[in-house]
Order: sequence, then structure tokens, then C-alpha cells
Amino acid sequence: MTSAVPFKEDFLHYVWQQQYFDKADLVTSHNEAVHVLKPGFYNTNAGPDFYNARLRIGTEEWNGSVEIHVYASDWEKHSHQTDPKYNQVILHVVWENDKPARRADGTEIPTIALHGRIPLHLVNTYQQFLENREEIPCSPFAPQVPGLIKTSMQERVRMERLQTKADRVLTILTTTQNNWEETCYAWLLSSFGFKINQTGMLRLAQVLPYAILRRHRHQLIALEALLFGQAGFLLPDAPDDYWRTLFQEFTYLQHKYALPTGLKRADWNFLRLRPANFPTVRLAQLAALLHQQEHLFSNLLSANSMAAWQTYFQVEPATYWQTHVLPGQETRKAPKGLGKSSIYLLLINAVAPLLVAYGKYKNDESYVEKAIALLEQLPPEDNRITRLYTGLDFYHQTAADSQALLQLNQNYCVPRNCLQCSIGSFILKKNHFAR
Repeated sequence: MTSAVPFKEDFLHYVWQQQYFDKADLVTSHNEAVHVLKPGFYNTNAGPDFYNARLRIGTEEWNGSVEIHVYASDWEKHSHQTDPKYNQVILHVVWENDKPARRADGTEIPTIALHGRIPLHLVNTYQQFLENREEIPCSPFAPQVPGLIKTSMQERVRMERLQTKADRVLTILTTTQNNWEETCYAWLLSSFGFKINQTGMLRLAQVLPYAILRRHRHQLIALEALLFGQAGFLLPDAPDDYWRTLFQEFTYLQHKYALPTGLKRADWNFLRLRPANFPTVRLAQLAALLHQQEHLFSNLLSANSMAAWQTYFQVEPATYWQTHVLPGQETRKAPKGLGKSSIYLLLINAVAPLLVAYGKYKNDESYVEKAIALLEQLPPEDNRITRLYTGLDFYHQTAADSQALLQLNQNYCVPRNCLQCSIGSFILKKNHFAR
């Protein structure tokens, strides 16, 4: 019967990769001496865990793959014995050797067990990561981590975040036949959703092509009619003259362009949003932006200063929106345009990833550098998550820093991916050698 193990397989991957185990008198289950000449390269794709390993087993030197499991019997549980990708495995590394592992041809694979060979304090430190109920698992160890380790990890995850968002832009690009103006339009619309209404805005872009809006760039009323109509806000029982005009204009344009079925009002979220973030307000601001910018993408691309980027988003919606945030409901505190904080968020979440995506598409690193420079000029975001890290002395001076902290939290701390984190790795390494 197998015994309970206080960790998952990825911990053994880490131990093997770093060679953090006792190699004295290391032998296989058949008592053949094992010497690790090269542990191999970690495989993130399908197949054995490590490839291009070089080992001496007994008197022979072997080159091939290494597969790692908690229990040796996991080999059969994962059906490796029938998978030809595993025929090149030269060593099976396990915590507990409870059953021989065999290749497809029936030959047994040399196996070593690491039970009793991994330092107990290394296992205990990793357990503390997993069992810590705080959002940041390494928080008790944070004071012993040098600032350089923290900042280097922040730089790494900052680029990860930019690349992830850039990949979303490039996905949109494939649906527009590599039309960057249309792609920029769809990406900006989704960004104007500010997370809560992001999905709705992206769907709107799919049922209302930018090419149609560009034909009416000089007619603000037509732009609003198209946006509000396809968004599902224009109905026959209009609440006032302004909305009746928009409805009539949309009815004509909808027929003229044979527009597909749009969204419904129920597709939009208003609950717990400040009036400035209502989708109706954002659509009015988008109409003003489309009215103001002849070329969405090329104008954005040509901006080379913070002042130019901010000016790009400084729009003034129609007069109606100076006294309204909802159809037919007058208010004294209607936002007149995009506020500074909203513009900053658009620069962070829309413009910077767009620049990185274009740089990737053109194979031009200067656009990536431009995106990073933009983030470094913007003030940091201040929220519950960023405050968790500033309390542990993480660097937090610009938007580049806050974006890194959000990525660190989302992709490493919350899912407990400590073994893939430079900070977690440093702490484990420090505790490994502090024997």
C-alpha cells in the first residue's frame, strides 16, 4: 500500500531539475549505480518530463528522456506503456517505487526512488507555501528575499502579461484578415468595457464593422445610432426626442447596411457600476472617439509622447451626455468625457498590448520598448492586490510595476505556482543550502 505524499509531482520536477537530492550511493531498483551527467531540459509539451538527459547507469552512458512520477505505478495510470513517445525514456524517477515501469516492447525502465533523499527542510518549506492561507504563499519568507530577486521576477511577469494580452490582439487580427484598423477598433471596444462589459463590447465589434462606422465619421448622430442600435439600446418606445432621432437614424442605417442581429439591453451590466462606467456612457464616448479620430490605429501608432496619447482619448461626447447617463434620465453629475484614471487604464490595458502585438507582428522590438516606456511613465494602479505586495516591500512606482504585481498574483501566487516563480525558487534554494 502506498503512503501519503505531502506534495504533487511538480515538486519532484523541481527537485530533479535543480538536483536538490542526495546522490550518494544512488542506485536503481536493480542495484545499478546512477550518475547524473546532465538532468536534461524541462519539457512543457506532450511527452516525457525531461529530454536530452545524459546519465551513466551501471557501466554504460545513456542519452534520452527522464520521466517523473510520485508513484512508479503512475506510469501505467497515465498509459505511458502504450505511448511511443515514452519509448526513449532511460530513467524513471519516483518518490515511491511501488511497481516496475515498462516500455511498449515490454522492457523494464531503470527506476530510482527519491524517498529519504530529499532534505526534509526543503519539503517542509514547500509545504508551508501550499498550506499558507495568505494570498501570497511566501509572505512569511519575504523579508529574506533580496530586492533584486523581487524586481527581476517583476520584470519577467510584466512581459508575460504584455505578451498574453498581445496574443489576444493577434487572435482578433486573424479574424480581420490582418486589418490593423479593424483589429484596433475591436480591441479598443473591448477595453472600453473595463472588464465588467468587456465581452459585450467585443461582441458589438463583431456585429458592427469599423468600415461602416468610418463612412459616417463626420456624423456623430449616425455613429451614436449605429453603436446604440447594435448594442440593443434603441427601441420604438423612445423616452425622449433625442432617442427617437437615434432610433429613426438606426432604422435607416440598419436597412441600408443589412446589419446582422445585434445585442440586447440585457447583455449589458449596470449593477454596482458608477454612472461614469455605465455602458451607455462608454458608448457615447466611443462615438466621440470615432468622430474625432480619422484612423484609429495609425493615429495611435504615431503618438510618441504621453501628451499625445492622452490627447488621443480626450473626447467630448454629444451635448446630450452632459446631462444624461441613461436614456431619458436627466442628471446633474453626468461625466463629460473620459477621466484621467480611465485614460490611464486604457493606456495600460489597450494601448501597451496593442503596441507589443504590432511589434510581434512586424518583428520590430522598438514597439515593445515603446509599450514598456509608456507603462513606466504612468502612475501605478492602487488596489487591494497591489497593496498586498507593497506591504512586503515589492517595487511599486509605475504602472509597469503594478501590472507585474497583478500578473504575479494571478498566475503564480493564487494558483500556488511557487516552483515556477524566481522568488519561491530562491527561498527553496536558500533553505536547501542552509543545512
